[in-house]
Amino acid sequence: QVQLVESGGGLVQAGGSLRLSCAASGRTFSRTAMGWFRQAPGKEREFVAAISWSGGRKDSADSVRGRFTISRDNAKNTAFLQMNSLKPEDTAVYYCAASDAYYSGSNGNEYKYWGRGTQVTVSS
Repeated sequence: QVQLVESGGGLVQAGGSLRLSCAASGRTFSRTAMGWFRQAPGKEREFVAAISWSGGRKDSADSVRGRFTISRDNAKNTAFLQMNSLKPEDTAVYYCAASDAYYSGSNGNEYKYWGRGTQVTVSS
């Protein structure tokens, strides 16, 4: 079992930055693939970024590539999502997710554990 707690969300103006954190407990974090997803009101959940156990493999959605960066600190059992050049269309609840696999990519169905989410609101 893995427990995930997101933090770092908030209200920011367009062009600003936020750094989301996802603190994990209950499983060897260094053997847990991590991902970030988001869901805007009235829309389906969508993939944002994913990272493998060691951080050697990463991927991100086309809509955020070049602006968002996923990373992890296995010594602190924490994953991060650095979000720069934020746009109003980035407004959503952001969820971190964990998988028992080495890397789970963009398929949300491959993630077994989910946090409760943190709200990110970008004003124009």
